[in-house]
Amino acid sequence: MNLLASSQAVSGSRVTQPAQLATTAEILAVYAGILFYIWRWQYTHPASWVLLWAVVLVSHVAHRDTLRDMGFGVAELRASAQVVLPLALILFTPLVIYGVLAHRLLAIEPTVHAWLSLGGYALWCVAQQYLTQSYFHRRLMKVIRSPLLCSATVGLMFGGAHIPNPVLMVATTLGGFIFAEVFRRHPNIWPLALAQAVGGFLIAAVTPAALIHNMRVGPGYFFYGIR
Repeated sequence: MNLLASSQAVSGSRVTQPAQLATTAEILAVYAGILFYIWRWQYTHPASWVLLWAVVLVSHVAHRDTLRDMGFGVAELRASAQVVLPLALILFTPLVIYGVLAHRLLAIEPTVHAWLSLGGYALWCVAQQYLTQSYFHRRLMKVIRSPLLCSATVGLMFGGAHIPNPVLMVATTLGGFIFAEVFRRHPNIWPLALAQAVGGFLIAAVTPAALIHNMRVGPGYFFYGIR
């Protein structure tokens, strides 16, 4: 009962069957649009992301989502951080140890370019968590009754957006599931985005370039190294 109550606290009240069908169609359409953009439209229609984002914004208005509902602000921030940060420390420490021993993690001068690159990637992680949790997860909670199945679906969708990169597919599927479980209980995206940024940096640093292809996904994964 507690899990169900927590799920309903994030998603709101259950919707009627026609509304469920409409929400399901919306989820499938937006996710398909994102996949099309990754695999095709970013090369043929690079500005099409604006239309996708507009659809998501209209959806927020239609569903009467608030910033607090979507996990922005300070509500549940501390509770989320108390779960995410210790877990991240446990998972990331072996990567740090391996990176140091393998000489893949080295101390470098903190240049302006390095800080800008790190900041840009952190913002990208915020955007990903917003789409994954604040949008897709909240919509899925309206149509999938089982909280665990809902989180698993979020993880599969997040991982699916990183095909065919094998390292990122595994990391984002597992990470997406874990983050979804945390968000279900404590809807705040800031600790999730921070953990993703640190984890992504470590994975990119310790994984051979021949395998991770500079963290590229979609067709770009196959084009890596081609001049």
